[in-house]
Amino acid sequence: MSDPVLSTVTRFAPSPTGLLHLGHAYAALFAFRAAQETGGRFLLRIEDIDTGRCRAEFEDALYEDLAWLGLSWETPVRRQSEHFDAYARALDVLSAMDILYPCFCTRKDIAAEIERSGHAPHGPDGPLYPGICRALSPDARAARIKRGDSYALRLDMARARVLTGPLMWFDRTRDRTVAATPEIFGDVVLARKETPASYHLACTLDDHIQGVTVVTRGEDLFAATHVHRLLQALLTLDTPHYHHHPLLTGETGERLAKRDKALSLRALRAAGRSPEAVIALTGL
Repeated sequence: MSDPVLSTVTRFAPSPTGLLHLGHAYAALFAFRAAQETGGRFLLRIEDIDTGRCRAEFEDALYEDLAWLGLSWETPVRRQSEHFDAYARALDVLSAMDILYPCFCTRKDIAAEIERSGHAPHGPDGPLYPGICRALSPDARAARIKRGDSYALRLDMARARVLTGPLMWFDRTRDRTVAATPEIFGDVVLARKETPASYHLACTLDDHIQGVTVVTRGEDLFAATHVHRLLQALLTLDTPHYHHHPLLTGETGERLAKRDKALSLRALRAAGRSPEAVIALTGL
């Protein structure tokens, strides 16, 4: 892989499920400027795996809003919904390593098992999956899939960790190497019957395919990097540097979200704000 300092490639990867807000502007500008500082490349990626929630009108709006801010990007833009085959091939690789298994549990099943056991180890996303389906026989799994039951494909974390050994990544925010501990997530979901890839799998594979050398994203995604580093090792993918920047917050101190319609770029534009004024609001 090229030295990230010498040939920086960054990306901004929104999901078109609503209008972009001030926090998105901060993230996009941060990535854009990180590439500009070294004469590198800035990419835009549309993370539209969730086809049920993503809308074409929101995708069109984000192109318009980002261009209004003065950003430019390489084309064609990678849209995840056009690359389901790539994610399927990655899942096939992991399946051949015998580290994937179908999980047929509902949220109710998981909650009941946790209550029955009397304890629930917690990870960044809440209680860890208690492994109910991990020990199902191949015949039982095949029968339930044939019957049409819904399922998620989970990564057997213990098996995966045996294959990889110790893992590290360089985090620019902290200016040091960080030891990856993906086991804090337990057996993470990498795909579902109805959804061909999780965020973890799709964005990790896309970053490799697109040659991203520095992943800039919010501090709220720092924990996810543990899982992404594991997937890079399992799938023999490049390992970029990471920069987890602070999140913009509203007046109450809560992180900005798409429901904060008054702070959407579209609303700020309609209120007469100039691109320069909006950029100033981000603090960049």
